[in-house]
Formats: sequence, C-alpha cells, structure tokens
Amino acid sequence: MGPPGLWEVSVRPHRAYSPGLTGVLPLRETRHLVEVLRARVGDRFTVFDGEREALAEVVDLGPPLRYRVLEERRPEREVGVEVVLYVALLKGDKLSEVVRSATELGATRIQPLITRHSVPKEMGEGKLRRLRAIALEAAKQSGRVVVPEILPPIPLKAVPEVAQGLVAHVGATARVREVLDPEKPLALAVGPEGGFAEEEVDFLEARGFTPVTLGRRILRAETAALALLALCTAGEGR
Repeated sequence: MGPPGLWEVSVRPHRAYSPGLTGVLPLRETRHLVEVLRARVGDRFTVFDGEREALAEVVDLGPPLRYRVLEERRPEREVGVEVVLYVALLKGDKLSEVVRSATELGATRIQPLITRHSVPKEMGEGKLRRLRAIALEAAKQSGRVVVPEILPPIPLKAVPEVAQGLVAHVGATARVREVLDPEKPLALAVGPEGGFAEEEVDFLEARGFTPVTLGRRILRAETAALALLALCTAGEGR
C-alpha cells in the first residue's frame, strides 16, 4: 500500500455546504465555522455541493470565509437512483422529523401532498424554508453529497406518472422486496394520519404506484414514511 492520502489524515469533523466549490463559503456556513467551531487559517474541513465533496483548507476567515480545495472526490454514499418521497402534509412538526430522517435514508426529493384526509391544507414559506434548512443539516450530518430538494405542497391529483412507484397501504398484501427493482428510479407515497382514501390509492395505481404492506401493525404516518423508505434504501443491498 502507498502512503496515506490527504483524506486519511486528521481533519476537522465538519462538513460545509458550498455550491460550486468556488472557494468561498456562504455567510451562514461561514458564521458556523468561524463563530461556533472557532476555525483558524490553515484548518481543514470538508466542503460539498450536491454532486462532489472536497477536502479544503481555510485561507481567509472573511467574512465570507475563503478556502482552497486540497483534494476532490465523488464518494459513493448515494442510493444510485432517484428516490422521490411523496408524503402527505402532517399535523404539528411531524414533517420535520420525516424530512430529517428521509435525508439520512437517501431521498433525493421530498414532495409534500395535500390529500383528502390531510389536516393541514397548506404550508407557509417560513415552514418550507425551515424544512429545507433541516434537509441541509441532515445531509451534512449523515455524510451525504446530495441535499434533497424540498418542494412546495401539491394536490394529490398533480402527482405525475412514474416508472416505478410504491404506496404504503393497509389493505395491500405485496411486500416491498417482492416488487422493488433497485435499478429503476423510485417514487414512494405515504398518506396522512388517516391514510389515503381508497379512490386516492386507485389514482396512484393508475399513475404507476403499486400498493405495498408495511407489516401487520398500524404505523403512524411519519413512521410509515420512514419504514417504507428504509425498506427500499437502507443497506442498499436491497
């Protein structure tokens, strides 16, 4: 074996989002690195931009902080196919939990839905911004390069046809492992606290979704979303 590369030496255990790896950190990331982590010139950390990540070295604290890229790589931590999670609007702060964990589990896009049994029927700009910030922090924490796109809510009827879709449904008998093709892009759909109405399940089936069971127990909506996602992506040995 040859000598260790730059990635094998000790670096600051921090990852910062830097679109384009331009050598300049956004101000929000600068504040965290400088004011919270007390970074100094010469310190090393990791930057990522949605496609790549790189080992970087601080050259100027700014603001904004400036860095130079020491070594770039494309780590293999992503699922390998697009994974879109369609999830009904949920009461309280439950959607935040779903976004955080779905990011860790490999979702590439999260699309909130307005459904018949959804109690919330809209989402304000402030909550949408917060969910996007949660996704970014979860991507940093979990070592992901991709930050999932968090979209404004749409009505269920706006869901497009999909190449491969699975919908969690209490009345289903098919299991995920029986119908999942891990090589194809994947769309997952999970209803609100009261579940999807039967006609909504019928509509999703017409759009290319296959109803699947998540077991014999009745799961909470937020648990169902993460259980379905984990069955499809966790371990990636699916």
